[in-house]
Amino acid sequence: QLQASGGGLVQPGESLRIACVASGDIFSSHIMGWSRQAPGKERLTIATITTRGTTLYAESVEGRFTISRDSAKNTVYLEMDDLQPEDTAIYYCNARTSQYRLPKFWGQGTLVTVSS
Repeated sequence: QLQASGGGLVQPGESLRIACVASGDIFSSHIMGWSRQAPGKERLTIATITTRGTTLYAESVEGRFTISRDSAKNTVYLEMDDLQPEDTAIYYCNARTSQYRLPKFWGQGTLVTVSS
């Protein structure tokens, strides 16, 4: 129901955009978001966007990452600029019904590696 893509290997300072296609019924009625899990660390949500386009970011990515959604394509994007080695992680898209609830749906994850 959620299919993420676009991960890869980039060098520090470069940019990358990852995408997640959702089924229409999920996309139109849920807050979409991105979480990431670095090796040996817990999974944390880093960005969310409501159906109206209101965004929230974790402090660690504020100002560098941009989340957006395209209703015509049922797709949520995460544009990542000025990537650093500490951004290396598996990135998961997700969907939730409220900012105060855990995600109800998860994508399979896409690996982003930042290394020189």
